Amino acid sequence: MLSHRLSNLSLVLCTGAFVFSPIVPAAEDYFPPPDSQGGWRTLKTADEIRDKAGMDLAKLDQAYEFTERCSQNGGLLVVHKGYLVFEKYFGRAHRNANPDMASTGKAYTSIACGIMLNEFKDKIPDGLDTKVFTEKYLPEALPLNDPRKADIKLGQLLCMTAGYWGEGQAPSGYVMGKSTPLKPVPGQNIKDLDQSSLKVPLWTDPGAGYSYSSPAPHIASIVLRHVTGMELQDYIRKRLGDPMGWESWGYCLHRGDYDMPHANGAGSIAVHATDALRFGYCLLREGRWGSQQLVPAEYIKLCQQASPYNPHTPFSLQFEHNADGHVVGAPRDAFYKSGAGGFGIFVVPSLDLVIYKLGGKDGQYDPALTRLPQPFQYDGSRDNWQPIPRTGFHEGSMGGDDGLRRVLEMVAAAIRG
Repeated sequence: MLSHRLSNLSLVLCTGAFVFSPIVPAAEDYFPPPDSQGGWRTLKTADEIRDKAGMDLAKLDQAYEFTERCSQNGGLLVVHKGYLVFEKYFGRAHRNANPDMASTGKAYTSIACGIMLNEFKDKIPDGLDTKVFTEKYLPEALPLNDPRKADIKLGQLLCMTAGYWGEGQAPSGYVMGKSTPLKPVPGQNIKDLDQSSLKVPLWTDPGAGYSYSSPAPHIASIVLRHVTGMELQDYIRKRLGDPMGWESWGYCLHRGDYDMPHANGAGSIAVHATDALRFGYCLLREGRWGSQQLVPAEYIKLCQQASPYNPHTPFSLQFEHNADGHVVGAPRDAFYKSGAGGFGIFVVPSLDLVIYKLGGKDGQYDPALTRLPQPFQYDGSRDNWQPIPRTGFHEGSMGGDDGLRRVLEMVAAAIRG
């Protein structure tokens, strides 16, 4: 048989006739066009998923059934070897929804900071080691309400070890893996987001412990504003969204009668599900998108391993990582970010795998938050849904969202050996 490659087709000489068959690009060379231009290459049948992607559809269905028990609304999407092998939703979730992804947005803030550090090296030459509570980087913070804040480094803000008091009604601090209960204190106020974040008190010295505290990544986004001269949303749009072809996305800036002047670096991005996959897929491909290096590969490596800025917990640059193997059923190179309501984006380089799990209560799907169109009619099927009683912790604490971790393990188990 004589073969000749011509453009994106294979010309095969077979039984006296020329037969054209499509060349399927290797996963490492494949990047999906925007949804409006065809979107992800997909596999539908169990045979296709087994033969081309090496996954077991029945086990993916089990992971989805588990997902349905985790939240009122949600869905599960899986990309393996560059194929979208699974996509299914329930409740108010759907492909073109723009739900409030809550703290999952912290991952986008971190990656934007990684791009900033590479693009503006001359403005922030010390990188993650930069002590940012200065006139140059955080003029809003002066005069300091605690002299210890002068020692806070950007890397500590992004690893939640700046010393900021944890959030919620039962915050905890961690020192070398050991938990200490903290009393609740006032946290972020969306009507004065910058100052309320900057003024949250410290529970310990910078670097001396970890506590999940949303003010920290928002403060990192204020630094980004000063260094880049752009709003977080605009910077993400220019450096990530537009090159990848995200469509109809934004931040949840509209809260009743109040319009927030700045996006919250601590979360509430609202991206289509297939575009959240694009974000994860870019990280999987070490920051590449087609011929462009959008994110420094070195920064992504720092996100998926133990950090010198956080020796206390497996949380690095706004991603939980599995380098210590605490998620037993997942590879140690897995890293991910969760969000309140059961959202989570997972990247597993060794398995060539990206997972996006949607969750959320009804309010997280309110189109008034973004004022973006929601072309979907909800059928009311989840109105009476009630969660299965279970114990757990805040989605950003050491306990983490056990449901999210279980989905990661179940999808990883669907890959055939």
